[in-house]
This record gives sequence, structure tokens and C-alpha cells, in this order.
Amino acid sequence: MDNMANGNYSYPIDPSWTTTELETVIGLLNNVEAAYESGVARSTLLKSYREFKKIVPAKSEEKQLGRNFYAVSGYQLYDVIKAAQNSKQNIIKLARG
Repeated sequence: MDNMANGNYSYPIDPSWTTTELETVIGLLNNVEAAYESGVARSTLLKSYREFKKIVPAKSEEKQLGRNFYAVSGYQLYDVIKAAQNSKQNIIKLARG
């Protein structure tokens, strides 16, 4: 079993982030995982994204982090956020692949 299939991978993080910033970024990435695995409340996801954007305000940095996260996890940050922003559903759930 590969690392992606069993959820055993490292998060893409910036070593300059504080503990609180790390918790915020990892919180968003956990919500992205949940959107693929079991579904996540749209309000929770959008709130964690707003907090994330305070730490990673640059779109280019967000895209890079999203690419790195996809490479290790198979989960798309962009797709989940876009679905949450465009949906009226209370629960966001995406299929992988």
C-alpha cells in the first residue's frame, strides 16, 4: 500500500510558520481531506480557508502549496475550495480522481 492510499504522508509546510499558523494551514488541509473522504460542512471549510488566506495571502503561494499537497495526498485544494464557493449545499463532498 502506498503512502497516499493509507493517508501516511507529510503536509507541505513552511518552516517559518508559527505553531498557530501551522495549525491553521493543517486545519484547512484536514478539511480538504474530509471533503474527499466523508464530506465537510461548507461553513467550516470556508471559515478555515479565510483563516488560511491570512497566512498564505499570495495566490501563487497558495497554488504551490496546493500542488505540493496534491503530489503527496492526491487531494486537490483548488477543487474543494471552488466547490465550496460555488455550492449552496451544506456539505461539500468530492470524488477522488
